[in-house]
Amino acid sequence: MKKLSDPRTTLETVSRYDFDFHKRFGQNFLVDEGVILRSLEAAGVGKTDVVFEVGPGIGTLTQYLSEAAAHVVSIEIDKKLIPILTDTLDGCGNVEVINEDVLKVDLPALARRYHAGRSSGLSPLKIVANLPYYITTPILMNLFRQKVPAQSITVMVQKEVADRMCAQPGGKEYGALSIAVQYYSDPRIVELVPPSSFIPHPKVTSAVVTMQLYEEPPVKAQDEALFDAITRAAFEQRRKTLVNALSSSQAVPFQKEQVKDALEQLGLSASVRGEKLSIADFVSLSDTLSALRKEA
Repeated sequence: MKKLSDPRTTLETVSRYDFDFHKRFGQNFLVDEGVILRSLEAAGVGKTDVVFEVGPGIGTLTQYLSEAAAHVVSIEIDKKLIPILTDTLDGCGNVEVINEDVLKVDLPALARRYHAGRSSGLSPLKIVANLPYYITTPILMNLFRQKVPAQSITVMVQKEVADRMCAQPGGKEYGALSIAVQYYSDPRIVELVPPSSFIPHPKVTSAVVTMQLYEEPPVKAQDEALFDAITRAAFEQRRKTLVNALSSSQAVPFQKEQVKDALEQLGLSASVRGEKLSIADFVSLSDTLSALRKEA
């Protein structure tokens, strides 16, 4: 089996199938074996693991996952890539390719089918993906909201997104994505990846990020749907004060005075902006507003 991490093999493969790269699917194929191997090391993929791969492309990373893991389930949205994957993964008997939109796949059910998860007696589950940059945030949020029972998520993303994922309160990169990622996991940037590591070259620098998922968030919101709505509303117009941002959002069912009262109970100024609040602050605000709703 020829490894697709060799750029010549990748170019020969896409040429043989007369494949056109689709911008709408964010198709840039990784051709750097060093990055692949370091990504697998960061993900901690081992011989007893089940791996869910999102966006296998032509199967470059999949070939290495097949060698490292017990089972690999690769979810690819582009039906034109399925014949190519059948070819490039010939001989990889532990790989299943699913031609679906990952946003529509019941991943917890798929984990149950493979007897994979976090509990004793199940195969460890890892998620590995070279995410399409145009839809990175929806895919990550879908993984979190589905509560896929994985130990870790390791992804290739745009550097700008990686910075936002790992950002701390007070900086311009800090926002709803930072809070969501850090609420559910402990993220770290493994390495930066230059455009030359892909075919075709993207216009941006990329980054490998690994997230160790918490079994339970260190600071857990009583109503996670409300917590999610509050954090998103806080940054939709980030220059607004938190009071104005939340009270003007249709997703947050509280009046301005209620938000002010909640902030006052927490010892926070009515003029504070969302970028100044930690995850623990947002959890406290969510819990306080949830209690006010129950009292009403």
